[in-house]
Amino acid sequence: MRQVEKVLVTGGAGFIGSHLVEKLLAQGHEVWTIDDLSTGKISSLKDVMDHSAHHFIEGNVLDKGLLEEVIPKVDVIYHLAAVLGVKNCVESPLKVIQSNVEGTKNVLEAAAPLGKKVIFASTSEVYGKNKKLPFRETDDRVYGSTHIHRWCYATSKALDEHLCLAYAKQGLPVTILRYFNTYGPRAASSPYGGVIPRFIAAALKGEPIEVHGTGQQTRCFTYVSDAVEATYRAMDKKSDGLIINVGSTQLVSIETLAHLVKELTGSSSEIVYIPYEQVYCSGF
Repeated sequence: MRQVEKVLVTGGAGFIGSHLVEKLLAQGHEVWTIDDLSTGKISSLKDVMDHSAHHFIEGNVLDKGLLEEVIPKVDVIYHLAAVLGVKNCVESPLKVIQSNVEGTKNVLEAAAPLGKKVIFASTSEVYGKNKKLPFRETDDRVYGSTHIHRWCYATSKALDEHLCLAYAKQGLPVTILRYFNTYGPRAASSPYGGVIPRFIAAALKGEPIEVHGTGQQTRCFTYVSDAVEATYRAMDKKSDGLIINVGSTQLVSIETLAHLVKELTGSSSEIVYIPYEQVYCSGF
């Protein structure tokens, strides 16, 4: 394992980020957290905000000056800050593209002259509509038309990966992690959050559990502690230059997931099916 004492986590007040910050501090690292709190929450860091080795900065990775100030102080950068969620893609594609691409570019530009290791949080979305399972890191990307805004997130993350690999070719130690549907405590239950917290929130309130589309689409889910363990280990030198899937091989249909959540919560909620077009209007 790389001998590291000082770590930067961008997006550290977010779902995965906040759990990662806790893990790093528990392992004895000094941590700088940058988050603009647009989706992340201070409350997610409440147990470590006063930790003597934790430095929280409310800021944005679009701020080059901030990155140039903080990155020289650290040994490793976990770049988790991003604009994500299908609703964001459909409603604010320009925000998704600019924030994700420019933010990653800024992090890499600040890290490169100093040779700081960068661990980049990508997504299983980069595989797009590829139906070849299980996904391997070298598999093709298969996307829909550029008229469909829902692909802008996957496209921005794929471009970010290209940037990371381009810097890696020039000698920068970089690792890319592709997360698969992470869930667990602090996962957002808003319209921009994942399907599991959305289903659970509806079930606990006795509201309809809304399944988008036919419900036959399948996903594999990763508990947050497993995702964070994989993320933490990615600082090892053995991962330099690699793209790594972070997920499981256990597939479940969204329809089955809805029934499972209803059963486990003892909910009386009705499971309803809503066409994607009705949920997202245009752009899906």
